[in-house]
Amino acid sequence: MASEGEEGAIRHGGDLGEARRLFPQAPGPWIDLSTGINPIPYPWPALEASAFTRLPARADLASLEDAAARAYGADPAHVVAAPGTQALIDLIPRLRPPGRVAVLGPTYAEHAASWARAGHAVATVPDLGQEAHMTATDRAAADVVVAVNPNNPDGRVIPARDLAAASARLAERGGWLVVDEAFADLEPVESLCGAPPPGCLVLRSFGKTYGLAGLRLGFAVAAEPLIGMLRRGIGPWAVSGPAIAVGRHALADAAWRREAAAARGRDAARLDALLLAAGGRIVGGTRLFRTADFADSPPDPAGLFAQLGRAGIFVRRFEAAPARLRFGLPPDEAAWTRLAAVLRAR
Repeated sequence: MASEGEEGAIRHGGDLGEARRLFPQAPGPWIDLSTGINPIPYPWPALEASAFTRLPARADLASLEDAAARAYGADPAHVVAAPGTQALIDLIPRLRPPGRVAVLGPTYAEHAASWARAGHAVATVPDLGQEAHMTATDRAAADVVVAVNPNNPDGRVIPARDLAAASARLAERGGWLVVDEAFADLEPVESLCGAPPPGCLVLRSFGKTYGLAGLRLGFAVAAEPLIGMLRRGIGPWAVSGPAIAVGRHALADAAWRREAAAARGRDAARLDALLLAAGGRIVGGTRLFRTADFADSPPDPAGLFAQLGRAGIFVRRFEAAPARLRFGLPPDEAAWTRLAAVLRAR
C-alpha cells in the first residue's frame, strides 16, 4: 500500500533511493522487501530486434490480449492492455464526470489520489456495506466504488457474489465498480474477469505476478461500453513491442504460473514463521507479501523498521500504524539468512 509522504506525495515501496537516504551506513547489497513483486521473475525469452525497432502492429496487440484473456478466463473482446495498471488507475477517473467515489480501505493510496485529482469527491469506507453512504453523516450514495481484491496490505478477500451485487446496485444508478485484482493471479480467489457485470472494470497486474515490474504491463477487463471507452482513452501504441512479446509468452505459460503459486505459498509460510518467532502478529497478506503487527512485542516495536534498515533490509512501513510492517519475499537463501538474523536479534 502506498502512503502519504511529505507535502501530500505518495510514498511507494521499491524506492531504494529513500532507503539509502534514511540509512546511509547500511551494508550492501540492499535487500528490498518493500514491494509485493514476485522476487523470482519469469525467465523472459530472447526477443527479436523488430520488437524494439518497429511500432507494434494491431495483430501483435491482439495476440497479447488473447493470451491475457485465456490466462484470466475472460472474453478477448473484454480485455485491453495498458502500460501498467497504474496507467489505468490514472485514466479511469477521467472517463466520467466528477462525482462521489467510495474506496474500500485502507488500501493502495493511488486509487483515492487518482479520483481526487480528476475532481471527484473521495471517501474511504471500511467495507461494501458502507458504499451506499460514503460517511456516517453523508447520506448520498457513491457513484463509483473501488475495491482491491485481494487487498493490499491486509490480503482481505471479498467474495465475487458480493462484488457482483454491489456492481448491480451501482449500475442501476449509472455507477461503476472498479475491482483491482493486482494480486489475484497466484491466489485461490474467484475473479470477476470471466463475466464482468455491467458497470464493472477489473484490473490485472502483469509485473507483480511475473516479477517483471519494469516491463510496465497491465490489463483491464470489462464489457461494453466500458472496454471501448478504455481502449479509446489509452490510444494507439500504448504498450511497447518488448512488453507485448514477453507478455504473450509468459501469459501462455500456465505451468509456470501454477508452480509459482505453489512456491510463493511455501515462501509466504516460511516468512510467517520468521515474523511470528520475532513477536509479530500476522495481519494478513498474499503469496507475494505478508503484513505483521509488532505492537504487542516490546521493546520499541516501531523501531524494527529502523533496525532492519540499518542492516540493509528495506520493508514497507505505515505512518498511521508504526508498529505494522509489510514484508515482501526474500529472493534467495542469502537474503533469507540476513532477514532471519535481524529478526532474531530484535
